[in-house]
Amino acid sequence: MVSEPTVNRFCRSLGCSGFPDFKLQLAQSLANGVPYVSRVVEPSDTVDDYTTKIFKASMAALSESLASIDTLAIGRAVDLLSQARKIEFYGLGASGSVAVDAQHKFFRLNVPVVAHVDTMMQRMSAATMQQGDVSVIISKTGRTISLIEVARLAREAGGTVIAITTPDSPLAEQSSLTLGVHSNEDTDVYTPSTSRIVHLAVIDSLATGVTLRRGTDFQVHLKRVKDSLIESRVSLH
Repeated sequence: MVSEPTVNRFCRSLGCSGFPDFKLQLAQSLANGVPYVSRVVEPSDTVDDYTTKIFKASMAALSESLASIDTLAIGRAVDLLSQARKIEFYGLGASGSVAVDAQHKFFRLNVPVVAHVDTMMQRMSAATMQQGDVSVIISKTGRTISLIEVARLAREAGGTVIAITTPDSPLAEQSSLTLGVHSNEDTDVYTPSTSRIVHLAVIDSLATGVTLRRGTDFQVHLKRVKDSLIESRVSLH
């Protein structure tokens, strides 16, 4: 095990500003994809090439994550969410869009829910969590300092923290329950893509689990929500 300061000194000795910069320059030197875009895409790719690559990479990521996902942990998370007094989703950057999607999914499940994608709102909201409240924090790396702090604040306030993140990450260590998502995507170098899609699939699994826990009688509520949208769409008949 090498300490973080030692790694940073090594990177600076090579003319890099730090470890992320070292990984970026290494990726460029290996011609491994297009930095800031995607590992699977090359500058010479045609529309057919990069479209096919992106779709195949997404399907592969979902398949790999499915093989490693802990369904027992998914079940425990569904238990917590089903019994929650309120649910809050936190995410930043690409994970912020996942948090907003989660709010949209859980909004119709008859429980107070909100998504916070601003660091200050996340901190203030986490500090007001109470027993029975659940916060779901989404982060691919699990190394975002503000989200690690938010997890600590929420737990200290009495809330339960579910992390959708890399196993054994600093965020996972600060959480009550971790839904470990393995991803080979290096978001220090490339734009988040496949990892975001995997996180969305996890959110869909959780929302489906909570819906099923509500029982068949809950279908009346879901139908009422759907019916409210009928007049907002142009009729096909």
